[in-house]
Amino acid sequence: MEVNHVELVMSAVDPVQYPTTGYPEIALVGRSNVGKSSLTNVLINRNSYARTSSQPGKTQTLNFYNVEDQLYFVDVPGYGYAKVSKSEREKWGNMIETYLTQRDQLKGVVSLVDARHAPTEDDVTMYQWLAYYGLPTLIVATKSDKIARGKWNQAVSLIKKTMDLPSDADNIIMFSAPKKIGKDAVWNWIEQQAFGEE
Repeated sequence: MEVNHVELVMSAVDPVQYPTTGYPEIALVGRSNVGKSSLTNVLINRNSYARTSSQPGKTQTLNFYNVEDQLYFVDVPGYGYAKVSKSEREKWGNMIETYLTQRDQLKGVVSLVDARHAPTEDDVTMYQWLAYYGLPTLIVATKSDKIARGKWNQAVSLIKKTMDLPSDADNIIMFSAPKKIGKDAVWNWIEQQAFGEE
């Protein structure tokens, strides 16, 4: 998709605040600081539209980005950040669960993991949970420019093994924000999910 127009239309904490336009939605999930904002910025051709922060746990609401008046990217609060109080974490958890399980417009989830390491326990739990609810999920391995190209297959194998995916799973994309590697592949998946386009 050629993106010229994007706007953050709302930051929601409750279903009554969600947009009512009916556009398809793609959620972005991942632990704090895994690169959700960087991925969003690359996909929408902006340098710093989605705010990147070195302070984990910054996103505390569901942020709906209207892309070309055709779909929404929904930035979900990062998980696995210890400095947030237990009650805050539970509140986030309920908000995220409500959105992911009850939103008809949600067409797919992009789950981000760090390509440099094995997925964390939280990553695995999130993926299993999305699978349990039957949500189409794309795994995007961020920061892949930080590992040698020759080790990418190894990184993908480690993700599959840790997340208990079949060896022929084809829903993993290596991604680099600075080099824009993987951008087209991620967009292809998003368009397929949102609009049924090949």
